[in-house]
Amino acid sequence: MSLWEDSILTDEIHPIDIVETLAEHHSWEFDRVTDDQIAMSVAGSWRAYALTLAWSPGDATLRLICTFELDPPESRMDALMTVLNEANDLCWGGAFTWWAGQRLMVWRYGLILSGDQVAAPEQIDQMIRTAVEACERFYPAFQMVAWADRAPDNAIRLAIARGYGRA
Repeated sequence: MSLWEDSILTDEIHPIDIVETLAEHHSWEFDRVTDDQIAMSVAGSWRAYALTLAWSPGDATLRLICTFELDPPESRMDALMTVLNEANDLCWGGAFTWWAGQRLMVWRYGLILSGDQVAAPEQIDQMIRTAVEACERFYPAFQMVAWADRAPDNAIRLAIARGYGRA
């Protein structure tokens, strides 16, 4: 049975209600911050990622922000920005940005639901999976540039090469 079939079907399903149901389904730690916002933690292989999804009724957009701390030395910021841009060239379903004030690497995506569209649970689940997969994929490249003094092109090759199995 699909997540959609599991949901209570009504004419007006609030997108954050769907996210809350998904968080419960996946046993993710979450906090319903407001009626229009939920924050949760999703474990990856490298680390746990902080996700916030917020519904903006004014522009009918479900915004997803996925963050993780990264405190690179100032001397590595140019290289980090280069690898961030290269990572964004490889991504289609969202983009990375750097929030310097908070020292956070951020993955952002907005699902526009204008015209009374309703997001299916599978869509929102895919948004979350895409965010975590992108962070997992590029986390080592960001770390290598920030802390191992690797060149951006060298670090991004790690993200391009898909590994199989575990050591």
